[in-house]
Amino acid sequence: MVDGTVVVTGASGYIGSHVVANLLSRGRRVRATVRDLGDPIRVDHLRNLPLTGGGGLEIVEMDLLDAASVNDAIAGCTDLIHTAAAVRISAKDPQRQIVDPSVIGTRNVVSAIDAAGTVERFVHTSSTAAIRPMNWEDGQTLTTDTWADDATLDENPYGLAKVLAERVVREWHDSLNGKVRPRMVTIHPSVVFGPPLSKIHLRGSLAFVMALVRRDIPVVLPMQVNIVDVRDVAEAHVRALTMGEDGGRYLTVSGDMQFKEVSQELRKAHPQFKTPTFTLPYSAALIVSLLHKKLSISWAKQHLKRRLYWDASPAERDLGMSWRSPRDSLLDSIPPIIDNEWI
Repeated sequence: MVDGTVVVTGASGYIGSHVVANLLSRGRRVRATVRDLGDPIRVDHLRNLPLTGGGGLEIVEMDLLDAASVNDAIAGCTDLIHTAAAVRISAKDPQRQIVDPSVIGTRNVVSAIDAAGTVERFVHTSSTAAIRPMNWEDGQTLTTDTWADDATLDENPYGLAKVLAERVVREWHDSLNGKVRPRMVTIHPSVVFGPPLSKIHLRGSLAFVMALVRRDIPVVLPMQVNIVDVRDVAEAHVRALTMGEDGGRYLTVSGDMQFKEVSQELRKAHPQFKTPTFTLPYSAALIVSLLHKKLSISWAKQHLKRRLYWDASPAERDLGMSWRSPRDSLLDSIPPIIDNEWI
């Protein structure tokens, strides 16, 4: 078994929290970084995670944009899983709010690895957004051979952030030939469903689900959703510390559902929510996207009434991954929301 301390950045986040839980279940010593130690919504659920077989949890405060803070957090660790990033598709100031946290933060992380001199294994959370170009064919299947190099700050700031951050990692890793070179893998999840561990986890991928449960939009958009379970994503990260190709890119996607199917499955399992079932016509959906504060017309034209698929077979082959079904991941998202009265 791998020994030593593993640092998880962004540990209060949806994926990060499940990575921490997975590592603790294996008896690992984890240093979890959070933005604010005094914020219960970011810290309490981590403190409540069970420990197994000699494992331990240290929670430290880290500012991703402060190099000294990042250096302190990573010092002395043997393993690093970097999940911290801004998870949002639009913002008033996309450079500052979306791109900078990913790119500058990732630069600080790789510099901290160099400064520490102890890191042997490094896993970086990327996204399908780093792979999916803005122009793709309806029905196309994408692999990790593709990059979203056409992403722009105005039209696709999240994709741009993910591309630039991963380029930082790969250019840094390539530059280490002949030097001490940690093992490095990137993981590329699609939309992530599964049990939230904190109310803060409802702000990311689960916003899709919450929009239906809360009836923020009383109709369904004509849209496909590619899905993966957060527990499977965490498992892929942990396996990638020791499995898969050094320098590998691994998609984690279990399948897809139409937005209408998502709403119908929620209504069947939880009729009290009365989730919508009427699918808005495409032309009307474009208008809604134009007016909605979290959507955009460019996003709508890229995603509505179109299908895109992903080849996750390398993760199955190299990491030994198998996937929970999209339906099970969806329905497993709901009990913690109900039990904790987060609706």
